[in-house]
Amino acid sequence: MRENAPSRTIKKKDGVVYVTNTDSPLVLVNKKRELESTYVPKDLVKANVGFSFSGDNPKQQLRQVAATALEKLFAGAKQDGIELKAVSGYRSYASQRSIFNNYAKKNGEEEANTFSAHPGQSEHQTGLAMDVSSASVKYDLDKSFGETKEGKWLKEHAADYGFIIRYELGKEDETGYMYEPWHIRYVGVFIAQEIKKKGETFEAYMAQF
Repeated sequence: MRENAPSRTIKKKDGVVYVTNTDSPLVLVNKKRELESTYVPKDLVKANVGFSFSGDNPKQQLRQVAATALEKLFAGAKQDGIELKAVSGYRSYASQRSIFNNYAKKNGEEEANTFSAHPGQSEHQTGLAMDVSSASVKYDLDKSFGETKEGKWLKEHAADYGFIIRYELGKEDETGYMYEPWHIRYVGVFIAQEIKKKGETFEAYMAQF
């Protein structure tokens, strides 16, 4: 764990703090810790789950370990009578830049920064995060998903498969982003359960090492 401590996994270049443990499932990416524009995970695979859209898209990809865990999570949900669909996984630096710029044009940069990441600051570029939704909210990425039976199931069981709800309600000051009940992030079963048990953010959990 100590080798993944936030203080040990950064390098500064041109005034920007970049993460150095990009291969670790415990890489911490946020507004203060960025991925380089050239970073692409080496082991991206298409997750074998249902998606909210048809056709092939890079958004269907995750790193191998996260894809396997997501497949188990979706299978577990189905056994409990819960149907989830994946919406958006891996995004390249360029893709995130395009998304953020569109939001900034529409909402202004300051507001956009509360719900959309600048390129390099998005967990989606790690290949360890997936947005998940359900038919009950028309597969939208909406806060109301947290109140659905699917959203409640996800919050209750995500940690059993190694995922955390990354941006929890009331933790905006710590995470830098608004509540996103749909955004799950792979960290491994033991750590996901620890974070859930303690009610901590990923930032707070990693800060202890």
